[in-house]
Amino acid sequence: MMKNPPHPGEIIGEDVIGELGLSVAEAAARLGVSRVTLSRVIHGHSGVSPNLAIRLERSGVGTARAWMAMQTAYDLARELEDKSHDVQPLVVA
Repeated sequence: MMKNPPHPGEIIGEDVIGELGLSVAEAAARLGVSRVTLSRVIHGHSGVSPNLAIRLERSGVGTARAWMAMQTAYDLARELEDKSHDVQPLVVA
């Protein structure tokens, strides 16, 4: 896993919407989601949901599995930065 993967919204915003020359509102309309929903993902305030991942795949942009894998890698990297995981072993040898 990458140590500091980008939020998948950055990729959607720059490499998809930006490259296609679409506005957020136009891309959201084509995907069938609200402009606010898509904007929140692009700006990293929300993650790529399974629903959005499927919509991206059906719109011809990558696969749902790839979008979900990017989101999971991002989420895990953020969680691993957090050192507050105070746990006790479940299995004691």
